[in-house]
Amino acid sequence: TMLILELLLLMSVLIKAVQPDCRRQGKAQLPEFIKDGALKIGGIFTFYTGYTGVIPSFTRLPPQPKCKEYVCFQEFKFACTMIFAIEEINKNQNILPNHTLGYEIFNACGFSNILQSALSLSNGQDVVTDELNCTKVDTVQAIIGHSGSTPTIGFARITGRFHIPVISHFATCACLSNRKEFPSFLRTIPSDYYQSRALAQLVKHFGWTWVGALSNDNDYGKNGIATFIKAAQEEGVCIEYSQAFESTGSKTSLKNIVDTIRTSKSKVIMAFMSHREIKILVDELYRQNITGLQWIGSDAWITEDSLADSQGHTLLIGSIGFTVRNAQIPGLGPFLQEVNPSQFPKSMFFKEFWENIFQCSLSPNAIQMACNGSEHLKYVKHPFTDVSDLRYANNVYKAVYAIAHALHNLLSCKQQKGPFANATCAQPTTIQPWQILHYLQTVNFTMNGGETVFFDSKGDSPARYELVNLQKVTKGTMEVATIGYYDAIQPRGQQFTMNNVNIIWGGGLRTVPVSLCSESCPLGTRKAVQKGRPICCFDCIPCPPGEISNTTDASDCVKCPFGYWSNSRGDECIIKTVEFLSFNEIMGIILMMLGLLGAFLTMFIFAVFFHYKDTPIVKANNSELSFLLLFSLTLGFLCSLTFIGRPTEWSCMLRHTAFGITFVLCISCVLGKTIVVLMAFKATLPGRNVMKWFGPLQQRISVVGFTLVQVLICVLWLTISPPSSYMNMSYYREKIILECRLGSAVSFWAVLGYIGLLAVLCFILAFLARKLPDNFNEAKFITFSMLIFCAVWIAFIPAYLSTPGKFTIAVEIFAILASSYSLLICIFIPKCYAILLRPGANTKKAFTRKGPTLT
Repeated sequence: TMLILELLLLMSVLIKAVQPDCRRQGKAQLPEFIKDGALKIGGIFTFYTGYTGVIPSFTRLPPQPKCKEYVCFQEFKFACTMIFAIEEINKNQNILPNHTLGYEIFNACGFSNILQSALSLSNGQDVVTDELNCTKVDTVQAIIGHSGSTPTIGFARITGRFHIPVISHFATCACLSNRKEFPSFLRTIPSDYYQSRALAQLVKHFGWTWVGALSNDNDYGKNGIATFIKAAQEEGVCIEYSQAFESTGSKTSLKNIVDTIRTSKSKVIMAFMSHREIKILVDELYRQNITGLQWIGSDAWITEDSLADSQGHTLLIGSIGFTVRNAQIPGLGPFLQEVNPSQFPKSMFFKEFWENIFQCSLSPNAIQMACNGSEHLKYVKHPFTDVSDLRYANNVYKAVYAIAHALHNLLSCKQQKGPFANATCAQPTTIQPWQILHYLQTVNFTMNGGETVFFDSKGDSPARYELVNLQKVTKGTMEVATIGYYDAIQPRGQQFTMNNVNIIWGGGLRTVPVSLCSESCPLGTRKAVQKGRPICCFDCIPCPPGEISNTTDASDCVKCPFGYWSNSRGDECIIKTVEFLSFNEIMGIILMMLGLLGAFLTMFIFAVFFHYKDTPIVKANNSELSFLLLFSLTLGFLCSLTFIGRPTEWSCMLRHTAFGITFVLCISCVLGKTIVVLMAFKATLPGRNVMKWFGPLQQRISVVGFTLVQVLICVLWLTISPPSSYMNMSYYREKIILECRLGSAVSFWAVLGYIGLLAVLCFILAFLARKLPDNFNEAKFITFSMLIFCAVWIAFIPAYLSTPGKFTIAVEIFAILASSYSLLICIFIPKCYAILLRPGANTKKAFTRKGPTLT
């Protein structure tokens, strides 16, 4: 008998060994709130702001971390919003008729608790599972949570391997948009990718090009600030510094950040961090009296009421930042006011929550004032029951409805029209998580408030933000004003709009603060980046002559087009000044007056000589040549006027040819007079009769012959390459010299050379005749006049070649006038003096006494 019993015992052991069961390792996390239903939605929230750390001993099983510190009323409001939405859907016959939604909501504080909660929602809380393959239908159809990006990354990566949908209402890290790592993650809040780019556009909009950047030292902060910095740099904004710290970090890192803020030049700070870190930071800044900062906040803290209780909350007045748009949830307010301990009798958290609000104790033997749970929240003014700001609670509300619509569409599927293989539908009794995920990714519905809910290919919701301004902080509350909107769906340039609202800036200022490394470069200058510094730090370099910049902060100066030059400010190209010797300017007027004076003086002398043509002095000076010389001098004085005024094709041809021919005629007459003097002296010697060889006819022929040579040179000049007007832009960069181009330089110098040849010949002959008797002393005056003439034109050549612009013309006119005046004064003024002032010397008797006259 004993042998049979031993055999039976052995067989039972062997049977148990052959039929193994699945046994949970460790202790399961239990939900805080639970309600049964045909379909369940899981929720993970953190109702406490901290937890006790656990130091492993490695000798025994470590205890579970315990939640501690203060109750987070906002997180509990999220959980209640989830419950409210589920109960509202259960009452709505248009969504999931004949199906009841249930929930399992976990209060998870600490990273390990959050992971355990997610695993519990995926596997259930049973210690032993009888399934041979250790698998069973998921406990919940989808999970809502968590509020933090870092814990969400942790459990979404795990649940993603099983395609269990996770919808977050507050996890904004752009890294969660990676479908390879998080294939089942979705969210009803926009990704930080859009917020960061919107913040960069905001910074650019207000002209802040030199900013500081602070962030959490976690996934949320690092990814958000990295995207912001990249987008800001694309907008031309420079980051003076970028630092990160955590509330659990060392005091050294906080001290380093405060020191950096104190010594930095930027007065605008982009803070991509949670409300816990910003609270610690502003408290320290307040203690060190560091003020006058303009804060730009991320959505994690910009509307966080708990900051109003911080010591340095006044430093945050004037802060601006983007947050999700506010919304109203009809019925949520009364629902929150009606919650009481009887609804959640097993929840230890709700007991603490109730005692915290009413400052009482539900335990009968407590020292505090006793309460029994019949108290009513509608008589208490508390952030939990405040429904004026439901920005993030609305995201929970939308997440519940998104899951409900996905389940409704899944259960409404008709066979042979399904989205899966062979047009099949999901089995209602064995709904797989990947099937729910499929329907979630395709939901598109409109909430009662008119907001459309859908997810893009990355699981993100459309990025729509409100730009808010923190205008007042009182104890316990923060008053914000909506000053603008951002919609990433709109085309670039139309995404950002501002309201007509008075903005309060950092420090309570009413004007936009300035945060620049270098002041903007005005028009007429360009930016030159300072060596070794960011592009926002630059010097303003004036544009060189001939180049302009007509925009602020121009990177380069632009060269003016042909014919234009920069103005004195260097911000506009103006037509170059055209320079020529004008009748309207002082120099032109003086030269014109001298020319006219010479012409009138010459005509006066001509009139005197004509009136006294029969007197001995006029006859003795060869009256015919004298009259011709006076005529040529008159033309010489007048031809100087052709050099004044705007050069044209005709005036250019006239001025040089008229000058050349007139002066040859003039010198020819003087040369004729000189030859006549020499011939007359020879004729007075015995046996000489040379005057017949140079009588009046020969004199006329010589004058005409000499002049015709010059005429021939001028005709060839005008035929081969005539002078023409020319806009000289090479001599001066800033102005145009309008001058006459010689055409043929050889012809020009041939004209001058011929005049010079005649002048030198005349000077030599006159010099030879200078010692003739007094009756013939005209040779002395001719010598002196030709000496001046030659000196003037010898000096003219280097002056002409070296003088620029209109002064070249002035030199040429001066040479013409000086040489003309020298001939007029030296040859005719002494004779006029004798004729008009010494009439006794102008008698035949006086001339007979001195010698024979010249006729």
